[in-house]
Amino acid sequence: MKQKVLRRKTKQVKVGTVPIGGNEPVVVQSMTCTKTEDISSTVEQIKRLEKASCEIIRVAVPTQKAADFLGEIKSQISIPIIADIHFDYRLAIQAIQNGADKIRINPGNIGSKDRVRKVLETAQKYHIPIRIGVNAGSLEKQLIEKHNGITPKGLVESALKHLAICKEVQFEDVVLSIKASQIPLMIEANRMLAKETDCPIHLGVTEAGTQKIGTLRSALGIGTLLAEGIGDTIRVSLTGDPVEEVKAGFEILKSLNLRKHGLTLISCPTCGRTQSNLISIAEKVEKALADIQIPITVAVMGCAVNGPGEAKEADIGVACGKENALLFKKGEVVRKIQENEIVDTLVHEVKNWSES
Repeated sequence: MKQKVLRRKTKQVKVGTVPIGGNEPVVVQSMTCTKTEDISSTVEQIKRLEKASCEIIRVAVPTQKAADFLGEIKSQISIPIIADIHFDYRLAIQAIQNGADKIRINPGNIGSKDRVRKVLETAQKYHIPIRIGVNAGSLEKQLIEKHNGITPKGLVESALKHLAICKEVQFEDVVLSIKASQIPLMIEANRMLAKETDCPIHLGVTEAGTQKIGTLRSALGIGTLLAEGIGDTIRVSLTGDPVEEVKAGFEILKSLNLRKHGLTLISCPTCGRTQSNLISIAEKVEKALADIQIPITVAVMGCAVNGPGEAKEADIGVACGKENALLFKKGEVVRKIQENEIVDTLVHEVKNWSES
């Protein structure tokens, strides 16, 4: 039986058609790296993200033109769109008026309390949620001075200070986030935040890095908190193709049994007992099944120690021997196959899984 994470109870906020928090699954989102003013490139990238199962998309809105084009972009995509706002509160208001499903504002640069209240008043009018996104790289100067540097307490204080403004105007549709590139700082700040509020929390390690290292660092930060039940939506921030952010996000959630999505490949690290070309087989299987959307676990195992047991636990699996392998399906041995048949056999079985 799979162990389940006991998640923190939160209020629910709805972003377009996608609910965040409450008893809903953790939502995977990403952010475009195109110029939002370039409508065709932005839409094209979002459609690629949709195909990869991205559930919410965020776009930068640094200009009046970007805010004006949100409606046109939204009309061509299928997932909710978030407008990412920094510095100019008027862009947040315009983004809401032009169809944004959610607004992200940064307390470190959005300006005065009056400006925040104006954004909230517009969001209330259009029934649009807000994410208060605190970032260690842009924490308010007075809080840095007060806490003698960028600290978990200072980051949490920034989030709660702006949450209090929301409460003053009875604005309830709030998601909170505290991000940092330093993982221990990000983890501790979110632990503290989770004790102070029942708002949904968005998780991410900001500026995590390129695909390989950034995925690892994000898994450590996001995964640690998710394992403790903290977190209702995530974004893996990578320097590169945002489609990889979505893939990494689902892998993190799948690893904690928080979501079922696509292929989960179990393969052994190989050792001196391995008698087959297991590394090549596993890589070919993973590549061939990369676009599979149904949730399925496939095991590619290489010796008699853990091989049969892991293969039995998977939906479909092979336990390799010398030049052949036992094919397992739903925990039962189906037949013996030759080593050169393994990849094609597994791909065939997975693609016909819904009919089995």
